[in-house]
Amino acid sequence: VPTGGASLRPCSTRVTLEGVNRPVIDRIIRVDHAGEYGANRIYAGQMAVLGRSSVGPLIQQMWDQEKDHLKKFNELMVAYRVRPTVLLPFWNVAGFVLGAGSALLGKKGAMACTVAVEESISDHYNSQIRTLMEEDPEKYKELLQIIKQFRDDEREHHDIGLEHDAEAAPAYSVLKTAIQLGCKAAIFLSERI
Repeated sequence: VPTGGASLRPCSTRVTLEGVNRPVIDRIIRVDHAGEYGANRIYAGQMAVLGRSSVGPLIQQMWDQEKDHLKKFNELMVAYRVRPTVLLPFWNVAGFVLGAGSALLGKKGAMACTVAVEESISDHYNSQIRTLMEEDPEKYKELLQIIKQFRDDEREHHDIGLEHDAEAAPAYSVLKTAIQLGCKAAIFLSERI
């Protein structure tokens, strides 16, 4: 069950596409779907390595929230008639490798990956919130509510990572910077391709 007040009920099939800024909405939903898909694969990789460790239940809890996020964006893609990025097969492999690779560094490495990714995603969600507020906050009310809730969930995951010694990971700042550069590239590409 997601935290906060966002409903994860299926998106209304009565989404009015009239007057919607299609390029903006297509880009937002496509990249958010790709991001949530990638996050699912990262947590799957972490669970493959650390699932039976003491941190396994914590990773599973965050992964469960990401599964809800992905489910919601799957629904939004249908409701708004947005095609997914063609890069999903790549994000499938890259996400799993990033998750498993960071987990091979131990709990601290996995948490460092979580901090880097979730910080990037929450910043990206904030940018989308600003865009939709400038467009028409009333027209995009439901989408804004969803993005705000998911941003808050990502911030919670970020904070959990910090609470569980992410900053004590080997070469933390280098690892965080490299992962965040990868996130920026993934965002840029997934919005467009």
